[in-house]
Amino acid sequence: MNKPDQRRDMLITNGAIVTLGAENKIIPNGAILVQGAKIAAIGDTNHLITQFPNEEILDARGKLVMPGNICAHTHFYGAFARGMALPPGPPPKNFPEILQKLWWRIDRALTLEDSKYSALVCLVDAIRHGTTTLIDHHASPNAIDGSLDAIADAVNETGLRVCLCYEVTDRNGVEGANAGIRENVRFLRKVAGSRGKVVGSKEQVAGNLPHATQDLIRATFGLHASFTVSDATLEKCLMELDGLDAGFHVHVAEDISDEDDAEQNFGMRVGDRLNARGILGAKTIAAHCVHVDVAEIDLFKRTSTKVSHQPRSNMNNAVGVANVLGMLRHGVTVGLGNDGFSNNMFSEMKTAFLVHKSHQRDPRVMGADTVLQMAYANNGKICANFWDAPIGELSVGAYADIILLDYAPYTEMHAGNFPWHVIFGVDGSNVTHTICGGKLLMKNRELVNLDEEAIAARAMELSRGVWKRVQELGD
Repeated sequence: MNKPDQRRDMLITNGAIVTLGAENKIIPNGAILVQGAKIAAIGDTNHLITQFPNEEILDARGKLVMPGNICAHTHFYGAFARGMALPPGPPPKNFPEILQKLWWRIDRALTLEDSKYSALVCLVDAIRHGTTTLIDHHASPNAIDGSLDAIADAVNETGLRVCLCYEVTDRNGVEGANAGIRENVRFLRKVAGSRGKVVGSKEQVAGNLPHATQDLIRATFGLHASFTVSDATLEKCLMELDGLDAGFHVHVAEDISDEDDAEQNFGMRVGDRLNARGILGAKTIAAHCVHVDVAEIDLFKRTSTKVSHQPRSNMNNAVGVANVLGMLRHGVTVGLGNDGFSNNMFSEMKTAFLVHKSHQRDPRVMGADTVLQMAYANNGKICANFWDAPIGELSVGAYADIILLDYAPYTEMHAGNFPWHVIFGVDGSNVTHTICGGKLLMKNRELVNLDEEAIAARAMELSRGVWKRVQELGD
């Protein structure tokens, strides 16, 4: 179902405005003028009310007002894994077994409707926790064609900002790889066509996105990982990508087995292989990078490849802790994702803050300011590959992706110590209002356009079928 465009100009008043971005200031009793999808003015409440007396007012009533959160790497398709028992047999003892016994069964069990509803429940969770931009990486090997459209339908219903791709892999045979390539190319062309860009003939572009989401949905080209993608497939991906003005979204060295495979089968490490095959670059997102070495980090820097860090998932899968601080010191843009965990990105920030201290046994590493740099400034740089206005900051001309939170600090709060207020005080449960692209999606903790109970009920019905098929599937 297509939702009508609910965007209305508004003046958010009486808030503690946290701008982040280059100015990085807190404006007490501040106001934000939203016109269309973007921020038109920021300043003192009394001044903006006088200057714009006829605008519809959203009174923040002293709430914290800050940029919506960003997730630089996620998997909507994993939503139905919550609470699911693994098939009979010993539990997986390492990451390759986790893939074989869990994720590579779940993705094969998905239908197009499953893909849509797994996205819907994740997007509802994102709205509730103040995450307004997400970069997804999808897989559904038995329902590839049209799968990105199914997810785009979910995005259209929710009004969030999302970048989509399909995971190309050879693990389901040549036909599966080719189908994944076709789905990426088709959707890239569809998104470009919706933005008025001509790429391919009309026959190659099946329709445009709904008008309401043309400035929200973007696309990139998905790859699984080096150890499941052959050179022939990589070459075909590059050939099909030509002229589409896009990069790749690929898992890199999440587990040491990825590096072992590259060295055994190609005589080089994962980063070297992907660079030699033309995959790295300024528009490419390399997810995880837990086991990359110094030379690979240097490749990311020299090619301007962006990296996403997912500490909760890495801990859960016991794959290790990425050398994030080393990458940041070397000048690599490292953002923050969740790999399909809950879309409360405040929880991801807290985990990033803690895990590196524990791993290095040094309380001085990974300061809260560094965590927020990753979560907002660096994630904003990643988003700049897809959207043409700033994201992750409140500034004139930036997208009006804004959240309001109930947070009453009982110690002094200013721009310099705000990161530590986030880590030790702020949480997604504090979010009361979520605005994306100028549209109010949640007001006073009530979803504006979505029937959350109906979505959950249908997801429950569909998940039963997914669980049944997972039990029936072999490794």
